[in-house]
Amino acid sequence: MQLLQYILYPMSLLYGFIMQVRNLLFDIKVLPSAEFDKAIISVGNLSMGGTGKTPHIEYLIRLLLPSFSIATLSRGYGRESKGFIVGTKRSNVKYIGDEPLQLIRKFSNIKVAVDEKRNRGITNLISKNEELDVILLDDAFQHRYVKPGLSILLTSYSKLYCEDHVVPSGTLREFRSGAKRADIIVVTKTPKIFSPISRRRIIEDLAPGKHQHIFFSYLTYGDPLPLSDSVSGGIPARLVSILLLTGIADHSLLQEHIERFCSDITLMRFRDHHPFSENDIADIEAKFNNIPTQKKIIITTEKDAMRLRTSELSPLLKQLPFFYIPVSVEFHGKDKELFDQSIFSFVNRYKTNL
Repeated sequence: MQLLQYILYPMSLLYGFIMQVRNLLFDIKVLPSAEFDKAIISVGNLSMGGTGKTPHIEYLIRLLLPSFSIATLSRGYGRESKGFIVGTKRSNVKYIGDEPLQLIRKFSNIKVAVDEKRNRGITNLISKNEELDVILLDDAFQHRYVKPGLSILLTSYSKLYCEDHVVPSGTLREFRSGAKRADIIVVTKTPKIFSPISRRRIIEDLAPGKHQHIFFSYLTYGDPLPLSDSVSGGIPARLVSILLLTGIADHSLLQEHIERFCSDITLMRFRDHHPFSENDIADIEAKFNNIPTQKKIIITTEKDAMRLRTSELSPLLKQLPFFYIPVSVEFHGKDKELFDQSIFSFVNRYKTNL
Protein backbone atom coordinates (compact mmCIF):
# COMPACT_ATOMS: atom_id res chain seq x y z
CA MET A 1 0.00 0.00 0.00
CA GLN A 2 1.03 3.58 -0.61
CA LEU A 3 0.91 6.14 2.21
CA LEU A 4 -2.48 7.55 1.17
CA GLN A 5 -3.94 4.04 1.09
CA TYR A 6 -2.70 3.40 4.62
CA ILE A 7 -4.34 6.62 5.80
CA LEU A 8 -7.64 5.74 4.14
CA TYR A 9 -7.62 2.06 5.08
CA PRO A 10 -9.58 2.48 8.37
CA MET A 11 -12.37 4.15 6.38
CA SER A 12 -12.28 1.22 3.96
CA LEU A 13 -12.69 -1.21 6.84
CA LEU A 14 -15.67 0.77 8.14
CA TYR A 15 -17.35 0.93 4.74
CA GLY A 16 -16.63 -2.75 4.10
CA PHE A 17 -18.09 -3.66 7.49
CA ILE A 18 -21.28 -1.74 6.74
CA MET A 19 -21.63 -3.59 3.43
CA GLN A 20 -20.89 -6.88 5.22
CA VAL A 21 -23.73 -6.25 7.67
CA ARG A 22 -26.03 -5.36 4.78
CA ASN A 23 -25.15 -8.62 3.01
CA LEU A 24 -25.74 -10.57 6.20
CA LEU A 25 -29.22 -9.09 6.52
CA PHE A 26 -30.00 -10.37 3.03
CA ASP A 27 -28.42 -13.76 3.74
CA ILE A 28 -30.56 -14.33 6.85
CA LYS A 29 -33.62 -12.91 5.04
CA VAL A 30 -34.15 -9.91 7.30
CA LEU A 31 -34.02 -7.87 4.09
CA PRO A 32 -36.12 -9.35 1.25
CA SER A 33 -34.62 -10.62 -1.99
CA ALA A 34 -37.21 -11.20 -4.71
CA GLU A 35 -37.16 -14.15 -7.10
CA PHE A 36 -39.01 -14.26 -10.42
CA ASP A 37 -40.41 -16.88 -12.77
CA LYS A 38 -38.04 -15.82 -15.51
CA ALA A 39 -34.40 -16.52 -16.31
CA ILE A 40 -32.63 -13.59 -14.64
CA ILE A 41 -28.90 -13.21 -15.37
CA SER A 42 -26.94 -10.59 -13.43
CA VAL A 43 -23.67 -9.17 -14.76
CA GLY A 44 -21.69 -7.07 -12.31
CA ASN A 45 -18.45 -6.54 -10.46
CA LEU A 46 -16.97 -5.86 -7.06
CA SER A 47 -15.05 -2.81 -8.27
CA MET A 48 -16.37 0.66 -9.09
CA GLY A 49 -16.06 0.03 -12.84
CA GLY A 50 -13.72 -0.65 -15.72
CA THR A 51 -14.35 -4.39 -16.08
CA GLY A 52 -16.23 -4.28 -19.39
CA LYS A 53 -19.81 -4.94 -18.31
CA THR A 54 -21.49 -3.54 -21.43
CA PRO A 55 -19.45 -5.58 -23.95
CA HIS A 56 -20.25 -8.72 -21.94
CA ILE A 57 -23.95 -7.83 -21.89
CA GLU A 58 -23.72 -7.45 -25.67
CA TYR A 59 -22.01 -10.84 -25.92
CA LEU A 60 -24.91 -12.45 -24.04
CA ILE A 61 -27.43 -10.69 -26.27
CA ARG A 62 -25.74 -11.95 -29.45
CA LEU A 63 -25.51 -15.42 -27.96
CA LEU A 64 -29.14 -15.69 -26.87
CA LEU A 65 -31.03 -13.50 -29.31
CA PRO A 66 -31.47 -16.06 -32.11
CA SER A 67 -33.35 -18.40 -29.75
CA PHE A 68 -34.84 -16.33 -26.94
CA SER A 69 -36.76 -13.15 -26.23
CA ILE A 70 -34.48 -10.81 -24.27
CA ALA A 71 -34.70 -7.67 -22.16
CA THR A 72 -31.94 -5.72 -20.44
CA LEU A 73 -32.40 -3.72 -17.27
CA SER A 74 -30.02 -1.23 -15.65
CA ARG A 75 -30.33 1.83 -13.46
CA GLY A 76 -29.44 4.06 -16.43
CA TYR A 77 -26.49 5.77 -14.77
CA GLY A 78 -26.23 9.49 -15.52
CA ARG A 79 -29.78 9.90 -16.86
CA GLU A 80 -31.87 12.85 -15.78
CA SER A 81 -35.12 10.86 -15.67
CA LYS A 82 -36.51 8.74 -12.83
CA GLY A 83 -38.46 5.52 -12.51
CA PHE A 84 -39.16 2.73 -14.98
CA ILE A 85 -38.61 3.56 -18.65
CA VAL A 86 -38.46 1.33 -21.73
CA GLY A 87 -36.19 2.83 -24.35
CA THR A 88 -37.14 3.45 -27.97
CA LYS A 89 -35.31 4.64 -31.07
CA ARG A 90 -36.32 8.16 -30.08
CA SER A 91 -34.70 7.92 -26.63
CA ASN A 92 -31.76 10.16 -25.86
CA VAL A 93 -28.87 9.86 -23.44
CA LYS A 94 -30.39 12.25 -20.88
CA TYR A 95 -33.57 10.20 -20.80
CA ILE A 96 -32.14 6.69 -20.59
CA GLY A 97 -28.34 6.83 -20.09
CA ASP A 98 -25.39 6.12 -22.36
CA GLU A 99 -25.06 2.33 -22.05
CA PRO A 100 -28.79 1.58 -22.54
CA LEU A 101 -28.81 3.94 -25.53
CA GLN A 102 -25.88 2.04 -27.02
CA LEU A 103 -27.84 -1.22 -26.71
CA ILE A 104 -30.92 0.34 -28.32
CA ARG A 105 -28.92 1.49 -31.33
CA LYS A 106 -27.19 -1.86 -31.78
CA PHE A 107 -30.04 -4.30 -31.14
CA SER A 108 -33.51 -3.69 -32.54
CA ASN A 109 -35.10 -6.95 -31.33
CA ILE A 110 -34.68 -6.59 -27.57
CA LYS A 111 -36.32 -4.57 -24.82
CA VAL A 112 -34.00 -2.08 -23.12
CA ALA A 113 -35.32 -0.74 -19.82
CA VAL A 114 -34.00 1.33 -16.95
CA ASP A 115 -35.12 1.60 -13.36
CA GLU A 116 -33.16 2.53 -10.25
CA LYS A 117 -35.24 -0.13 -8.45
CA ARG A 118 -34.48 -3.42 -10.19
CA ASN A 119 -37.31 -5.27 -8.44
CA ARG A 120 -39.87 -2.83 -9.81
CA GLY A 121 -38.18 -2.82 -13.20
CA ILE A 122 -38.33 -6.61 -13.54
CA THR A 123 -41.96 -6.67 -12.39
CA ASN A 124 -42.91 -4.09 -15.02
CA LEU A 125 -40.98 -5.83 -17.79
CA ILE A 126 -42.66 -9.16 -17.08
CA SER A 127 -46.15 -7.70 -16.75
CA LYS A 128 -45.84 -5.86 -20.08
CA ASN A 129 -43.93 -8.62 -21.96
CA GLU A 130 -45.13 -12.09 -20.99
CA GLU A 131 -43.17 -13.61 -23.89
CA LEU A 132 -39.82 -12.65 -22.32
CA ASP A 133 -37.43 -15.55 -21.76
CA VAL A 134 -34.36 -13.80 -20.32
CA ILE A 135 -33.73 -10.55 -18.44
CA LEU A 136 -30.12 -9.36 -18.29
CA LEU A 137 -29.34 -7.18 -15.27
CA ASP A 138 -26.48 -4.76 -15.92
CA ASP A 139 -24.33 -3.79 -12.92
CA ALA A 140 -26.54 -5.48 -10.34
CA PHE A 141 -24.12 -7.57 -8.25
CA GLN A 142 -24.70 -5.39 -5.17
CA HIS A 143 -28.41 -4.95 -5.87
CA ARG A 144 -29.54 -7.73 -3.60
CA TYR A 145 -33.23 -6.90 -3.50
CA VAL A 146 -33.34 -9.18 -6.53
CA LYS A 147 -31.96 -12.73 -6.45
CA PRO A 148 -30.85 -13.65 -9.98
CA GLY A 149 -30.97 -17.21 -11.18
CA LEU A 150 -27.41 -16.83 -12.53
CA SER A 151 -24.85 -14.32 -11.26
CA ILE A 152 -21.82 -13.42 -13.39
CA LEU A 153 -19.00 -11.51 -11.69
CA LEU A 154 -16.42 -9.67 -13.79
CA THR A 155 -12.92 -8.79 -12.65
CA SER A 156 -10.25 -7.05 -14.71
CA TYR A 157 -7.03 -8.91 -15.52
CA SER A 158 -4.97 -5.82 -14.66
CA LYS A 159 -6.61 -5.41 -11.25
CA LEU A 160 -8.14 -8.58 -9.87
CA TYR A 161 -10.50 -8.09 -6.95
CA CYS A 162 -8.23 -10.29 -4.83
CA GLU A 163 -5.51 -7.64 -5.24
CA ASP A 164 -7.76 -4.67 -4.48
CA HIS A 165 -9.22 -2.97 -1.41
CA VAL A 166 -12.57 -1.47 -0.49
CA VAL A 167 -13.13 2.23 -1.24
CA PRO A 168 -11.69 4.74 -0.50
CA SER A 169 -8.30 3.02 -0.25
CA GLY A 170 -9.16 0.87 -3.27
CA THR A 171 -11.96 0.48 -5.81
CA LEU A 172 -14.05 -2.36 -4.34
CA ARG A 173 -17.67 -1.77 -3.36
CA GLU A 174 -17.54 -4.48 -0.71
CA PHE A 175 -15.08 -6.98 0.78
CA ARG A 176 -13.58 -9.55 -1.59
CA SER A 177 -15.55 -12.28 0.20
CA GLY A 178 -18.64 -11.00 -1.62
CA ALA A 179 -17.36 -12.84 -4.69
CA LYS A 180 -18.72 -16.08 -3.22
CA ARG A 181 -22.22 -15.03 -4.36
CA ALA A 182 -21.22 -15.40 -8.02
CA ASP A 183 -21.93 -18.53 -10.04
CA ILE A 184 -19.53 -17.55 -12.83
CA ILE A 185 -16.38 -15.42 -12.59
CA VAL A 186 -15.01 -13.89 -15.79
CA VAL A 187 -11.49 -12.46 -15.85
CA THR A 188 -11.82 -9.71 -18.43
CA LYS A 189 -9.44 -7.66 -20.60
CA THR A 190 -6.80 -10.38 -20.69
CA PRO A 191 -4.10 -10.35 -23.39
CA LYS A 192 -5.12 -12.07 -26.61
CA ILE A 193 -2.10 -14.34 -26.22
CA PHE A 194 -2.61 -15.81 -22.79
CA SER A 195 -0.37 -18.45 -21.26
CA PRO A 196 -1.64 -21.49 -19.31
CA ILE A 197 0.76 -20.52 -16.51
CA SER A 198 -0.91 -17.12 -16.10
CA ARG A 199 -4.29 -18.80 -16.19
CA ARG A 200 -3.40 -21.23 -13.40
CA ARG A 201 -1.89 -18.47 -11.28
CA ILE A 202 -5.00 -16.32 -11.51
CA ILE A 203 -7.30 -19.23 -10.67
CA GLU A 204 -5.16 -19.99 -7.63
CA ASP A 205 -5.25 -16.33 -6.56
CA LEU A 206 -9.03 -16.06 -6.97
CA ALA A 207 -9.55 -19.39 -5.18
CA PRO A 208 -13.07 -20.05 -6.53
CA GLY A 209 -15.60 -22.08 -4.57
CA LYS A 210 -16.73 -25.52 -5.72
CA HIS A 211 -19.91 -24.02 -7.16
CA GLN A 212 -18.02 -21.44 -9.24
CA HIS A 213 -16.58 -21.57 -12.76
CA ILE A 214 -13.87 -19.21 -14.04
CA PHE A 215 -13.58 -18.06 -17.66
CA PHE A 216 -11.20 -15.66 -19.41
CA SER A 217 -12.21 -13.05 -21.98
CA TYR A 218 -10.51 -10.33 -24.00
CA LEU A 219 -11.58 -7.24 -25.92
CA THR A 220 -11.51 -6.89 -29.68
CA TYR A 221 -11.77 -3.52 -31.40
CA GLY A 222 -13.47 -2.76 -34.69
CA ASP A 223 -12.46 -0.23 -37.33
CA PRO A 224 -12.96 3.45 -36.46
CA LEU A 225 -16.40 4.71 -37.51
CA PRO A 226 -17.39 8.35 -38.12
CA LEU A 227 -19.30 9.95 -35.30
CA SER A 228 -21.57 11.83 -37.71
CA ASP A 229 -22.55 11.74 -41.38
CA SER A 230 -20.72 15.02 -41.92
CA VAL A 231 -17.32 13.35 -41.48
CA SER A 232 -16.02 12.69 -44.98
CA GLY A 233 -12.81 11.28 -46.37
CA GLY A 234 -12.24 8.76 -43.59
CA ILE A 235 -8.92 8.44 -41.78
CA PRO A 236 -6.05 10.38 -43.45
CA ALA A 237 -3.36 8.34 -45.13
CA ARG A 238 -0.13 8.29 -43.14
CA LEU A 239 -1.95 9.49 -40.04
CA VAL A 240 0.39 11.58 -37.88
CA SER A 241 -1.54 12.32 -34.70
CA ILE A 242 -4.63 11.25 -32.75
CA LEU A 243 -6.51 13.10 -30.05
CA LEU A 244 -7.91 10.33 -27.84
CA LEU A 245 -11.00 11.43 -25.93
CA THR A 246 -12.27 9.16 -23.16
CA GLY A 247 -14.90 9.33 -20.45
CA ILE A 248 -14.60 5.72 -19.25
CA ALA A 249 -13.08 4.10 -16.18
CA ASP A 250 -10.14 2.47 -17.98
CA HIS A 251 -8.77 3.68 -21.32
CA SER A 252 -5.43 1.81 -21.28
CA LEU A 253 -6.33 -1.01 -23.69
CA LEU A 254 -7.95 1.38 -26.16
CA GLN A 255 -4.86 3.57 -26.13
CA GLU A 256 -2.68 0.52 -26.69
CA HIS A 257 -4.90 -0.45 -29.63
CA ILE A 258 -4.84 2.92 -31.40
CA GLU A 259 -1.06 3.12 -31.08
CA ARG A 260 -1.15 0.76 -34.07
CA PHE A 261 -2.48 3.65 -36.16
CA CYS A 262 0.13 6.14 -34.97
CA SER A 263 2.39 6.72 -31.99
CA ASP A 264 1.65 10.41 -31.44
CA ILE A 265 -1.38 10.39 -29.14
CA THR A 266 -2.75 13.32 -27.18
CA LEU A 267 -5.04 12.19 -24.37
CA MET A 268 -8.08 14.04 -23.02
CA ARG A 269 -9.68 12.24 -20.09
CA PHE A 270 -13.02 12.87 -18.45
CA ARG A 271 -14.62 10.96 -15.59
CA ASP A 272 -16.71 7.89 -16.34
CA HIS A 273 -20.17 8.76 -17.77
CA HIS A 274 -19.17 12.43 -18.04
CA PRO A 275 -22.04 14.54 -19.49
CA PHE A 276 -20.33 16.50 -22.26
CA SER A 277 -21.17 20.19 -22.55
CA GLU A 278 -20.69 22.91 -25.16
CA ASN A 279 -17.69 24.15 -23.15
CA ASP A 280 -16.18 20.66 -23.32
CA ILE A 281 -16.54 20.65 -27.11
CA ALA A 282 -14.84 24.04 -27.28
CA ASP A 283 -11.95 22.68 -25.18
CA ILE A 284 -11.73 19.58 -27.38
CA GLU A 285 -11.65 21.69 -30.55
CA ALA A 286 -8.96 23.97 -29.12
CA LYS A 287 -6.87 20.98 -28.06
CA PHE A 288 -7.28 19.44 -31.50
CA ASN A 289 -6.38 22.66 -33.34
CA ASN A 290 -3.18 22.99 -31.29
CA ILE A 291 -1.86 19.68 -32.60
CA PRO A 292 0.70 20.81 -35.25
CA THR A 293 -0.30 18.65 -38.23
CA GLN A 294 -3.12 18.39 -40.75
CA LYS A 295 -3.10 14.58 -40.71
CA LYS A 296 -4.92 14.14 -37.44
CA ILE A 297 -8.25 12.84 -36.16
CA ILE A 298 -10.19 12.56 -32.91
CA ILE A 299 -11.03 9.08 -31.61
CA THR A 300 -13.39 8.28 -28.76
CA THR A 301 -15.10 5.22 -27.32
CA GLU A 302 -18.45 3.81 -28.38
CA LYS A 303 -19.97 4.69 -25.00
CA ASP A 304 -18.68 8.27 -25.15
CA ALA A 305 -20.14 8.58 -28.64
CA MET A 306 -23.61 8.12 -27.13
CA ARG A 307 -23.09 11.20 -24.94
CA LEU A 308 -21.66 13.25 -27.79
CA ARG A 309 -24.48 12.54 -30.26
CA THR A 310 -26.98 14.91 -28.71
CA SER A 311 -29.10 17.49 -30.47
CA GLU A 312 -27.19 20.26 -28.67
CA LEU A 313 -23.68 18.99 -29.39
CA SER A 314 -23.99 17.40 -32.83
CA PRO A 315 -23.90 20.73 -34.73
CA LEU A 316 -20.68 21.67 -32.93
CA LEU A 317 -18.98 18.42 -33.96
CA LYS A 318 -19.66 18.64 -37.70
CA GLN A 319 -16.40 20.41 -38.47
CA LEU A 320 -14.26 17.94 -36.54
CA PRO A 321 -12.95 14.58 -37.86
CA PHE A 322 -14.53 12.63 -35.00
CA PHE A 323 -14.45 8.80 -34.97
CA TYR A 324 -15.37 6.14 -32.42
CA ILE A 325 -14.16 2.57 -32.07
CA PRO A 326 -16.67 -0.23 -31.38
CA VAL A 327 -15.58 -2.92 -28.95
CA SER A 328 -16.68 -6.51 -28.42
CA VAL A 329 -15.75 -9.52 -26.28
CA GLU A 330 -14.28 -12.90 -27.12
CA PHE A 331 -13.38 -15.84 -24.88
CA HIS A 332 -10.13 -17.79 -24.96
CA GLY A 333 -10.03 -21.23 -26.57
CA LYS A 334 -12.42 -23.74 -25.01
CA ASP A 335 -13.70 -21.09 -22.62
CA LYS A 336 -16.07 -19.85 -25.32
CA GLU A 337 -17.73 -23.23 -25.77
CA LEU A 338 -17.93 -23.90 -22.03
CA PHE A 339 -19.21 -20.42 -21.20
CA ASP A 340 -21.85 -20.58 -23.94
CA GLN A 341 -22.94 -24.01 -22.74
CA SER A 342 -23.28 -22.71 -19.18
CA ILE A 343 -25.55 -19.89 -20.32
CA PHE A 344 -27.69 -22.07 -22.59
CA SER A 345 -27.93 -24.76 -19.92
CA PHE A 346 -29.24 -22.25 -17.39
CA VAL A 347 -31.79 -20.66 -19.71
CA ASN A 348 -33.02 -23.96 -21.15
CA ARG A 349 -33.26 -25.56 -17.72
CA TYR A 350 -35.17 -22.58 -16.45
CA LYS A 351 -37.61 -22.68 -19.35
CA THR A 352 -38.14 -26.42 -18.81
CA ASN A 353 -39.06 -25.79 -15.20
CA LEU A 354 -41.69 -23.17 -16.01
